[in-house]
Amino acid sequence: MRKPEWDYGNDGAYFITICTKDRKKSFGKVGNGVMERSEIGDLVQKFWAEIPGHFPFVELGEFVVMPDHFHGIIVINNNSRKPVETPNLGVSTVVDKKEENRKPGTIGVMINQFKRICTIHARKIDPNFSWQSRYYDHIIRDDIAFNRISEYIRKNPEKLGSS
Repeated sequence: MRKPEWDYGNDGAYFITICTKDRKKSFGKVGNGVMERSEIGDLVQKFWAEIPGHFPFVELGEFVVMPDHFHGIIVINNNSRKPVETPNLGVSTVVDKKEENRKPGTIGVMINQFKRICTIHARKIDPNFSWQSRYYDHIIRDDIAFNRISEYIRKNPEKLGSS
């Protein structure tokens, strides 16, 4: 559930987690604390890294592709926002039906477009590939939380590999 009173196009840092449908391990495997990405995992990594090219007011923090989910930090900095026409890409992965989450430059639009391009290419490899319909977000409130979440993301493969 999104925070109803929050505009997800606001400046700030956002911790995002997106899972595959039924937690299917489509992105690879962890061995000895190291994530070995599959071809689909490589696509997810590539398309996430390209987000700032489509949204020039966005910076990426730490991110990691795990076997059945993805963690990443998106930082919106509207001071660097340039007027950009966002074409209607016919996004089919609806995250939230509220109109404000369809505004160009919001987290919902970014995640929808990211999931859409990943799905198009992943289904060329695995026709049954799918995401969970929703994603988890957390608004990062301060530097302490930002650093703690960044460390969590960096250490995620190690934790999985040691259990």
